[in-house]
Amino acid sequence: MDGLVLRARDLHKDFIKGDSKLQIIKGVSFDLMKGDCVAIMGASGAGKSTLLHLLGGLDRPTSGDIYFGKKLVNLWKMSDEVLSKFRNENLGFIFQFHYLLTEFTALENVMMPVLISGESRSAALSRAKELLDFVGLKDRMEHRPAELSGGEQQRVAIARAVMMRPKLILADEMTGNLDSENSRRVIDLLLSLNRELGIAILLVTHDHDVASRMKRVITMKDGKIQTS
Repeated sequence: MDGLVLRARDLHKDFIKGDSKLQIIKGVSFDLMKGDCVAIMGASGAGKSTLLHLLGGLDRPTSGDIYFGKKLVNLWKMSDEVLSKFRNENLGFIFQFHYLLTEFTALENVMMPVLISGESRSAALSRAKELLDFVGLKDRMEHRPAELSGGEQQRVAIARAVMMRPKLILADEMTGNLDSENSRRVIDLLLSLNRELGIAILLVTHDHDVASRMKRVITMKDGKIQTS
């Protein structure tokens, strides 16, 4: 249990429209351990992104439980304020669209999670510079997103995602807007964080090349999962 990062038990997510009920997630259960590197694959509409949002505390399940860490603290017993703080301190998110703040530099974007947490600007500055150097953007720190390539912007997003030293990174089609070379570089970077820092990774992808580089693949179909 010491290595447990996340546990999902019998998750369901329904959407109600009028008199009809659409079941998106249908009884999903699995564990994610420290150092795990897992891809979720499946056809469009299989429920992959919905599941990722539930696991990251971005949406609430209709029923079922999600726990984090060996203490098995149920995320859904937290208030919205506590849950928001928990996400910032423990989880890193990377999306297909990087959602960088256009008016801020790469350095300022990466600093943001630490500043939100209330830590000092000096601590945020030191850590952000270290991470941007790690992702190969030492000479691009003062550039704004519009001055960066797509691959560079995604590397900034990765640096921002690990700024709070999360136990888990959740990524949704993070290479979807990148060419094959930049996609390879971004996955190389993510895997190096997994190896060196022990950060667990759970990513949604349609790319079989990306999935093949993960330690485990979960195939999702009609709101359910199979592990291979």
